[in-house]
Amino acid sequence: MKIIFITAMLSLMMTACAQNKAQVQGAAANQEETFSLNDRIEKSEAEWKAQMSEMEYYVMREKGTERAFSGDLWDHKETGVYVCAACKLPLFSSETKFKSGTGWPSYYAKINDSHVKEETDSAFGMLRTEVLCARCDAHLGHVFTDGPPPTGLRYCINSASLDFEKAEKKADKEKEDKK
Repeated sequence: MKIIFITAMLSLMMTACAQNKAQVQGAAANQEETFSLNDRIEKSEAEWKAQMSEMEYYVMREKGTERAFSGDLWDHKETGVYVCAACKLPLFSSETKFKSGTGWPSYYAKINDSHVKEETDSAFGMLRTEVLCARCDAHLGHVFTDGPPPTGLRYCINSASLDFEKAEKKADKEKEDKK
């Protein structure tokens, strides 16, 4: 009897994990666009400074951090895609956003592996993993291993490094496609 119960529980857990994985893959599939090294954006620091607000420049170019709970996206709940504020490359889906309690937008998966790069950050006497936009090298934040299933990751991202693109309603998209 115990074996049947354990087998049933394992089957349920495996089904739940497969469904979560499908959700993450579904979010990525919505962003099939892949990034190529030929698409990189390189500008002088003067050009970046002219394009960005003071906070955006501090965060994205000087690798700063905005104060917790001060950004406009930490508790944002609309459906859509979070893109790099500097170059508009899609980075994270609202489907993978979760409430971490940290005061910064947090995601358990990136939209596409080629859109976000990771580097070791040893600043401030800590060893962390910094995340950057792969197209323009904008500092986004850091990734930690204390996130929720299915990945166990927490991409802790500065609001100043993101813009939000609201998902088009299906009916609106169909109308646009017919034109």
